[in-house]
Amino acid sequence: MNNLLDSLNKQQREAVVHTEGPLLVLAGAGSGKTRVLTYRIAYLINEKNVYPSNILAITFTNKAAREMKERVENLLEGSYDMWISTFHSACVRILRMEIEKLQGYKKNFIIFDTDDQAKIIKECLKELNYNEKNFPPKEMISSISKAKDQLMTPGKFMDRYGRDFRLKKVADIYSLYQKKLMENNALDFDDILFKTVELFQNNPDALQRYQQKFKYIMVDEYQDTNYCQYMLINLLAKSHRNLCVVGDDDQSIYSWRGADIGNILNFEKDFPDAKVIKLEQNYRSTQTILDAANSVISKNFGRKSKRLWTDNGEGKAIIYYKAMDERDEADFIIGEIDRLAFQEQISLNSFAILYRTNAQSRALEEMCMARGVPYKIVGGHRFYDRMEVKDIIAYLRVIQDPEGDLSIKRIINVPKRGIGKATIDQLEDYARQNGVSFYEALLFADNIDGISKKARNSIKDFVRLIAELMDIAENESASEVINQVILKSGYLEELEKGDDEAQERARNIKELISAALEYEEKNEDNSLTGFLENMALMSDIDGLKEDREGITMMTIHSAKGLEFPVVFICGLEEGLFPTQRAFFEEHQLEEERRLMYVAVTRAKEKLYLTSAFERTLYGSTSYTMESRFLREIPKDLIMKV
Repeated sequence: MNNLLDSLNKQQREAVVHTEGPLLVLAGAGSGKTRVLTYRIAYLINEKNVYPSNILAITFTNKAAREMKERVENLLEGSYDMWISTFHSACVRILRMEIEKLQGYKKNFIIFDTDDQAKIIKECLKELNYNEKNFPPKEMISSISKAKDQLMTPGKFMDRYGRDFRLKKVADIYSLYQKKLMENNALDFDDILFKTVELFQNNPDALQRYQQKFKYIMVDEYQDTNYCQYMLINLLAKSHRNLCVVGDDDQSIYSWRGADIGNILNFEKDFPDAKVIKLEQNYRSTQTILDAANSVISKNFGRKSKRLWTDNGEGKAIIYYKAMDERDEADFIIGEIDRLAFQEQISLNSFAILYRTNAQSRALEEMCMARGVPYKIVGGHRFYDRMEVKDIIAYLRVIQDPEGDLSIKRIINVPKRGIGKATIDQLEDYARQNGVSFYEALLFADNIDGISKKARNSIKDFVRLIAELMDIAENESASEVINQVILKSGYLEELEKGDDEAQERARNIKELISAALEYEEKNEDNSLTGFLENMALMSDIDGLKEDREGITMMTIHSAKGLEFPVVFICGLEEGLFPTQRAFFEEHQLEEERRLMYVAVTRAKEKLYLTSAFERTLYGSTSYTMESRFLREIPKDLIMKV
């Protein structure tokens, strides 16, 4: 084991051998934090003779947990019964043994997924006689999830928000939802953690048993923990206090899903006797890239001071290109990748393009298609393959040719109009028996037995909508037709009422307007037919498989934990990155700056930054200002091209 410790640097080794008492390891990007955790577990077992079952190691993904366990077993050259898992896996394991101590639950509980949750929420709304439009199920699920992250029961939620008319109704939904979960002997994903904390808070004997069991606790990515996870760890560690948390406050980028940076920043307040070790040596990037990252993140106030350095050498200057617009930006990026791949024989798998929002991928994807450069999307779908984009395209195809059964069946109940599967089946039977198209069957819905009056009225409204849009398409450009579709169909309105994911989908369908505007600029024919033909050709070119070589494109959030030899960060403009909401809230701006830090530190050898003079996004064109993050990087590190 001592030979293995010799492979660690001074700070890593110090973190591994400091086993007693609270320990905070501030691990900068690329500094080998996983290595520290795995060696620390192996050291406890091999050198300290700690039983493997007395160690609890928590990380955030099953993949990371599997890799960590494999590394430890490779170090120890054997298989051991270790609790190396995600928060949720560890809590399920506990609840399978202990949940009967919570009134109303049995050990054979089931775990509901989001579809199950939505069905239960709809049952609640029906019983309470609340309108789904006023209380969208996805929004209710999100509100309940946030309450559980804060360990807020329905009763506490009512006490805090009951004076607000709408939130009182949300509390009613939450209360009935939990009752129905219990009746089904079910937990949702958030309950897995929530109920474990509740178990320990209400059953001192159970808590004491697990406190004694887990004599050494380690938590990875501590900056990403929420309040519920924070409480769980602190309850378990209270007895032995051998708690080691590893993380980087500068990479805390998930506040939108409940992560609280205060958990890592306040660790020394929670444990005044804690030892703090900083891992500042980076094994990934060049010093130029690290100097840029250090300079940007140093502007944040809510952070622990540290500065990354490396023995990898100074490296090449960061390249900055200011494009005229998003097409010019995409042309530069894909052109530069093409050049490097050819001249320097760099594999396309070595390139990553990072952006702040998924809608930015469209111009880049289209440029890849035009140049025949293979690519893959991580953490999202191809722009034209996204469900919401396909839905709007289906509308456009019906407007162009209502006889296309496939497209009309896709959208007849999107957004929901009360035209269910049974009605669609009856329409299909009528069309088949009478030798007419599905659209023609809609026109004769009044003559079809078995279709309810409500469904018939909905069908008439849908037919009127299509006829109105067809009239618009005869006189208006493709971009205006798309605009009218998303407004008159109610599609956009429904999405804008939803959660963060729905808001992202709303931005994507607005981005389809940008695609049409670009088409109209390049072509004399600005008709819907011309646009659909052009788009179909573009989509058909891209028949590449995800496992083939190609450029990687993803949002910066998706890139956390990854690294690439060559990285392009695009869209560095005020209002896009940082986002507009960051202008008004300092904590939002600091998170955006941490996001920039994460993006920069993904690069190993070469880093490119781009912005545009003007950008068409979400259907509108605006002149832009360079991102403040560009100004926060020392000029001597950047070469403009």
